[in-house]
Amino acid sequence: SISAQATGHFRLLDLSRYFVRRMTEVRGTGGMLTQAEEGMKLFAAQNGVAAEIDKAAAEAYKADIEARISTLEAAAATLTGKDNKKERAAKGKEVAELKAEQRYVDACKIVKGLDPKFGNFITKAAEVPVAEKPEVIEEAQAKPDKAKKDSKKDIKKESAGLSPAETKELEELKQGIVERKAILKEQGLSGGQQNKDEEVVKMVARMNELKEKQDPGSTKKEKDAKKDSKKKTPLSAEEQKEFAQLQNEIEVYKAKLRSEFGYSNKDMKADPDLKDMEARLAAFEKRS
Repeated sequence: SISAQATGHFRLLDLSRYFVRRMTEVRGTGGMLTQAEEGMKLFAAQNGVAAEIDKAAAEAYKADIEARISTLEAAAATLTGKDNKKERAAKGKEVAELKAEQRYVDACKIVKGLDPKFGNFITKAAEVPVAEKPEVIEEAQAKPDKAKKDSKKDIKKESAGLSPAETKELEELKQGIVERKAILKEQGLSGGQQNKDEEVVKMVARMNELKEKQDPGSTKKEKDAKKDSKKKTPLSAEEQKEFAQLQNEIEVYKAKLRSEFGYSNKDMKADPDLKDMEARLAAFEKRS
């Protein structure tokens, strides 16, 4: 009948509406899941992810180096007397270089639960939080200012830097000082006497003059230390890396002065290069 047909038609219509509503709900759920995934990505971008470190490899490397150090120290202990002084000093130098080696330093840090200074034993780099990109208009406006600043920096570098000839002279002076001290050492002079040698004094004075021209204010240690103590600005990532590298350089240089030049602690305090490095280190330490 017509009534029965109408009833069936309305039921089909209701069923179609039901399916449409369900599909909309499912689509809405999918949208919610997509939003959740995007939210997790945003969280990771804002907070970053720590680096993955191979602690087992660091522990194994540390154990291997320390075994080598123990072997060298045991061998040095058997080299007694003046006749074995040179060989004993060579063993001590090897030990110092192993302890200052960057991979070993990182292994010790990791075993103590600290981050490696030099990036060794990292299997996956840390994910740094992503900074929001500025508007294109702001970038366009900032470019001229940046160009002006860069040009000013270049002018300062050109006026304060060394010429190629002076750079070569500076390197030759450093090498000349080392060679002159080696000759004086063979003549039986102590480290303090070597520093007072007329030729050494002249070369050191010229070297400091060139260093001052290369980096104005670098030889004025006390003034630099006062300025750094007043500023007390935290070290940047690049400065932290330089700080750690300088510490290692000082240890290796001290070992070289002891083993190759026979310096005592008193002699080392008078060494101009070591004083310069320690002054830079002190400036870093005041800000760290």
